[in-house]
Amino acid sequence: MGEVEATALPEVRKLHTRRHGDARGAFEEVWRDEWAEALGVQGRFVQHNRSLSADLHTLRGLHYQLPPKAQGKLVRVVRGAVQDVAVDVRRGSSTYGEHVLVRLDAAHPTQLWVPPGFAHGFLTLEPDTEVHYLVTATYGRELERALRHDDPALGIPWAAAAAVINARDASAPLLAELPDPVPANGSL
Repeated sequence: MGEVEATALPEVRKLHTRRHGDARGAFEEVWRDEWAEALGVQGRFVQHNRSLSADLHTLRGLHYQLPPKAQGKLVRVVRGAVQDVAVDVRRGSSTYGEHVLVRLDAAHPTQLWVPPGFAHGFLTLEPDTEVHYLVTATYGRELERALRHDDPALGIPWAAAAAVINARDASAPLLAELPDPVPANGSL
C-alpha cells in the first residue's frame, strides 16, 4: 500500500508510493481505490488532467472551483519538478488562508492530495515539467476561481519569481478580496 503522510494542514496529505526497478526500468502503482479512505478522498476521480510547462519558473494557479463542482486533486509530477501549493479557501475554516508547500518531482514517487475547498497551484523548478492530476469533479468554467499567488497575506515562499504566468493568474484577487470563497459547512 502507499504510505500516507500528514502535512501542516490536516486535510492535505502526501501519498508515497513504491517504485520497483530492475534492468528493464521501473514499475509503480500510482493509484488504488483502497487508498481513498486514508487520504480522505470523498467520491471518486472523474477526470485526469495533464499540464506541460516548457519554461523554468512557470507558475500555474492558485485555482479552485466552487460547489457543486468543487474539485479534489491528486497531483503527481511525471517529468521535472515543482513547488506545489494548497491554500485553504473554506470560509469559516480554522485554517482559512493557510497554505502547505511541498516539492514534487519525477524522481520520487510522491503525490499530493488537495481536497475540495483548497486553491491549488505550482511553480516549475525545471524546464519541460509535466504534471498529472486526477480530480473528483469535472471542469466547470462558470465555477472556476483564482487566488493571487503573491498575496502577502498568504506568505508563500516561492523558490523564484514567476517567469511565465498568464494574465488571469497575475491579476487574480487577493485572499481578502475573494468574492466567494468555498463554504466550510460541508456542502462540497
